[in-house]
Amino acid sequence: MSDNELGLFLRIRREAVTPAEVGLPTGARRRTPGLRRSELATLAGVSVEYVTRLEQGRDRRPSPQVLSALADALRLPPSERIHLHRLTKAADAGFNCMGGASPVRTVRPTVRALLDRLEPAPAVLLNRMSEILAWTQGYERLAGPVGLLDGSPPNLARFVFTDPRARAAYPDWDLAADEQVAALKQGPFRADRHVTLLADELSVTAGSDFTGRVDTVPGLPKSSGVTRFAHPEVGELRLAYETLELPADDDLRLIVHLPADDSTAAALDRLTGRRPGALRAVSG
Repeated sequence: MSDNELGLFLRIRREAVTPAEVGLPTGARRRTPGLRRSELATLAGVSVEYVTRLEQGRDRRPSPQVLSALADALRLPPSERIHLHRLTKAADAGFNCMGGASPVRTVRPTVRALLDRLEPAPAVLLNRMSEILAWTQGYERLAGPVGLLDGSPPNLARFVFTDPRARAAYPDWDLAADEQVAALKQGPFRADRHVTLLADELSVTAGSDFTGRVDTVPGLPKSSGVTRFAHPEVGELRLAYETLELPADDDLRLIVHLPADDSTAAALDRLTGRRPGALRAVSG
């Protein structure tokens, strides 16, 4: 598996930008999705040879000025600019932000109290290993029947890639798998021995479903969106989710799910025993 995360990120973002978005003519014959390397080079004020070296991993330490020019040319939002900066720092193996710390597996009382306040919304707390440490009863009613909470502790990435029930639970399984890989790669990834052990395990148990994504999915999961989830009792649900990052010392993320439409709101009401419409749906 490649360790050229900076080059992967630049290439994927380059291919996601259309010429029209940056004021370039589209042309009738374009073999490259998004921008060509030469077009990105022109926009950023660098040579096409240098863009090639960056994407191929032959140069992993661009100057701050070049990094800023590339981010501007690719129209990166703040979250992706921060991620780009982190990737250049990760090229130096001499420092790891985690310092070799073990994954957090305890939950502070105030965080548990926060989960209690979120009832009956399905909410779940995960560490950087995608281990599920705590959840609301609403999440248990949602995820328990499909087997997602099996294991000690349950692990969302392991469930998605190795449990055959996952493909039935997630109608858009490919998207769910992409997000799990992105989440694992978001931090130091291979520089973190704990995540490395999980990645090695999934490389064996899931094969190319996992390793192919490691080589093609950048480590920046979506913080919000809508996902489809198939529940064995109430059918298919459309769930809007928001991801909240806890402080660095906690190294945990809280994912809260809300109904994305009225039918999902009614289905969640049935699961919780509330009257129909008691949970307000969000648009999306």
